[in-house]
Amino acid sequence: MKLHERPMNLNQTYQSLKRGLRIIEVIATIGSSATLAEIARKTNLPRSTAHHLLRALVEFGYLVQDGDARTYTLAPKLFQLTGRTWSREQLAEIAMPFLDDLSHRTGEGTSLAVLRDGVVTVIAKREPLGPVRVVQEVGARRPIYCTAVGKALAAWLPEAELESIIRRTSFERMTANTITSRTDFHRELTRIRASGFAVDDEEHIKGIRCIATPVRDHSGEVRASLCVVGPKNHLPRRRQAEIREALAVVASNLSSRLGHKSAGGEVQMPEGVRASTGSCVLLKINKQKGGNRRKKA
Repeated sequence: MKLHERPMNLNQTYQSLKRGLRIIEVIATIGSSATLAEIARKTNLPRSTAHHLLRALVEFGYLVQDGDARTYTLAPKLFQLTGRTWSREQLAEIAMPFLDDLSHRTGEGTSLAVLRDGVVTVIAKREPLGPVRVVQEVGARRPIYCTAVGKALAAWLPEAELESIIRRTSFERMTANTITSRTDFHRELTRIRASGFAVDDEEHIKGIRCIATPVRDHSGEVRASLCVVGPKNHLPRRRQAEIREALAVVASNLSSRLGHKSAGGEVQMPEGVRASTGSCVLLKINKQKGGNRRKKA
């Protein structure tokens, strides 16, 4: 009997490995999260078999499960092994529960932006529930020199890349507070590196304040910037310590989800999560009577 058991076990191991790798390939091809039903259908596996393999892949650190949506996504380990990074769409999907968490903590709008080919772009956002809010458009571009998300991304760029971007930047004055010179911009980036936070104090749009901080991935490099944005009366200077604390916690949690190893110990994941050009920002005022009114900020 023993002579026949070993080949059978080897065959079972081979089959399990083949099926597990096929599941990873399917999720990678989808490019975003996938449900158990979708994975079982695309791999032609019984749901029970697919579920068993998915649990193992989560346990081994190759997949992450969103307990609320019951979906699966590729874990940072795979990106670390392959040297690849997340697409904008993947980052946006991963970031949504963290943006929800940050909006809940602060009561303000939140967003995530990335820098690709010298252009700062908002890739995900969450609006607050209150009657007065700053509405951001996903896909909107932001000036790197006068927005919190832009400055948070610029502060940790390699010197050569930063200087290349600065040479192409016109430093157009948007408001009375806008930085309009390379020298002042360099000074601002030095302050941001020292504090860990970038502030847009009505520099881009009059009446709107933003605070942002970097998000890092498994390589330790800054992959995105996380922002809290609101009307200036919602973000007075007396609230900045509170906002920065919430930003630091959520940015650390999101960085951990992207595989960054920080010295801060265990992070607090949001519940349910395991292991256009020009200005598109609007000030939206919702009235209880008479409908909604939108004003371009």
